[in-house]
Amino acid sequence: MNFRRIFLVECLLLLFPNVKCSVTNWIYRAVNESALLSITAASVNVYHATWLKGRERLLQIKDKKVKYYVNKDQCRCKILLNGTLQIEKVVKEDSGKYTVTVYQQDGRLKAEEDTMLIVQEPVPQPVLSVECVNKTVFVKCEVKQKTKDETFIMELTQHKSKKIQKNATSLELYTRYSGTFRCVVKNQVSEKMAEKVMKCSGQLDLYLILSVAGGAIFFVIFVILLIYCIRKKKVERLEHDAEEGPTRARPAESEMVVRELPQPLSTPTPKQLRVQQRPLPQPQAQPQALPPRPRPRTQQRAPNHPRQRP
Repeated sequence: MNFRRIFLVECLLLLFPNVKCSVTNWIYRAVNESALLSITAASVNVYHATWLKGRERLLQIKDKKVKYYVNKDQCRCKILLNGTLQIEKVVKEDSGKYTVTVYQQDGRLKAEEDTMLIVQEPVPQPVLSVECVNKTVFVKCEVKQKTKDETFIMELTQHKSKKIQKNATSLELYTRYSGTFRCVVKNQVSEKMAEKVMKCSGQLDLYLILSVAGGAIFFVIFVILLIYCIRKKKVERLEHDAEEGPTRARPAESEMVVRELPQPLSTPTPKQLRVQQRPLPQPQAQPQALPPRPRPRTQQRAPNHPRQRP
């Protein structure tokens, strides 16, 4: 351990108490986006600030004047009045550690901060395929475009189950349950998703099975209660008829006696008299067979001559 360096840092902290410790910020940006690297300890404007990438100085601002240490077009960067470094259309080569040192107007060090810039490419679109194999769902998610130095996460989910793998080109899943399957590929700057719904033939859902079973049980209970009520009503009716049997016989006999009594003659109305005076239609007599007529004789009879008197 270098004790001289530690002693020097302690002395600087005692001599310059306003100096803030180094702060490391992580910034993720996609390719061709803009990146803003701000200063935490900066106020509205800074008097003197210098930006470095690694150990290479990029540019500085001092008394609102900007000075470039590298080619401006190659850097694609500029500094704002508050000391923020802006990089246009970042590429993967812009990734790295950026350091800024801020000085006060009297030349004393005010702050020194580190910012880590990570530039990533957007993730590719995943391809999700789902098929049924012997009533089992086979799910496969894959990406066809992947760079060697790219880092991303692949997630394959179905209901509450999830399968996660890092830096993989494909992910497979076997399950007995149908439903919605989702594949997500993401990194720090982008996220893409593919989704499919699959139901294997011959496979019943759990809720469907429970509903069918519940309906069958309810129907059986209903039929049993119906048969029980019908039999109970029938038994009660037979018992009631058996109790009222002797009492019903007596009114029946009295009714027969009443029916046999002759009814009193009532005075017929004129209409009834006319009806009674009408002659009843006589039944048509059947034609009787006539006796055969006598046939005429063929022999002529001799005329009767008057007898002569003697």
